[in-house]
Amino acid sequence: MARPIWKGSISFGLVNIPIQLNTAVREKTVSFHMLSKDGTCRLRRKLYCPDTGKEVDFSDTTRGIEVGKDEYVIVDAKEIDKIKPEKGKTIEIEQFVKLEEIDPIYFDKAYYIAPADGSSKAYKLLVEAMNHSGRIALARFVMRERQNLCSLRVVGDGIILHTMHWPDEVLDIEESLPSTIAKQKTAAKEMQIAQQLIEAMTKPLKLGDYHDDYREKLEKLIQAKAKGKDTTEVYDEVEEVDTPRKINLMDALKRSLAANKPTRTTRHPRRKSA
Repeated sequence: MARPIWKGSISFGLVNIPIQLNTAVREKTVSFHMLSKDGTCRLRRKLYCPDTGKEVDFSDTTRGIEVGKDEYVIVDAKEIDKIKPEKGKTIEIEQFVKLEEIDPIYFDKAYYIAPADGSSKAYKLLVEAMNHSGRIALARFVMRERQNLCSLRVVGDGIILHTMHWPDEVLDIEESLPSTIAKQKTAAKEMQIAQQLIEAMTKPLKLGDYHDDYREKLEKLIQAKAKGKDTTEVYDEVEEVDTPRKINLMDALKRSLAANKPTRTTRHPRRKSA
C-alpha cells in the first residue's frame, strides 16, 4: 500500500471510518536552477533592505499585509496560531449531492482514500451506499494547518477525495468576457457546419494518447547534453508553428470539416474463381 500523506477518519453520521489519504496525481515538470554563467556554481537569493542595502537574516523577519502604499499591518505568529483551524483528524461529511451539481471549476487536487486500521468493512459499506445513491459527499477537513472544502466520490471499489476551491475564490466568467460578445450573431449555416465539425471530431476517449510534448522533448535534450551526445535530432523533432492570422470563419469551418472527415475505403468485388 502507498505511503499515506494524511491519516484520520471519515465521519458519516455517527459512524467513524479510519482512513488514510494517498497521492493520486504526481505532476511532472522540469525544474531549472539559477547558476553562474559557466554553470559551476548554484546561486542563492538573499534578503536585503532596498533602502539601506543591508542584508537581513530570515530569523529577523516578520509577516505583514500591505493595506496602502508602503503601509503594512504586522501580524504576529502567535496571533495567527490563535485563529488557525484545529488540527482535527476527521473528514466530516456534511451533505450528499449529485456530481453534476458541482461545476468542475471548483475541483482542485485529488487524493485516493484508503481504509486503515481494519476498517475495510465500514469503508466498503460507505462505497456501496454512495454508489447505490448515485451521489457524492461534500465535507470539510484540516490538512497542513489549512481548512479544506472537499468532495468524496466513488470510483470502482474506492473513494477519491477532491479538495475544492471555496465559492468566493471562483471568479464570475462574465468578468473575463468582452462586452461585445452578447451582441454577436451566429449565422445558421455557420452553426450547422460547426455542429458537423463537432460530430466529426467526436471519438472514444483515450487519454493515454495525450502527451506533454514539450516536457518529453526537454527531457530528451537534457539527457543528450548530460551524455555529451549530439542534440540535432532533438531540435529536428520540434515543429515550427505558423503565426495565427485572421481568416474567414466560414472558410475555416469548411476546411476543418473536410480535414476531419473519415476516409472511405473502396471495396472491390471478389473475382469468381474459374
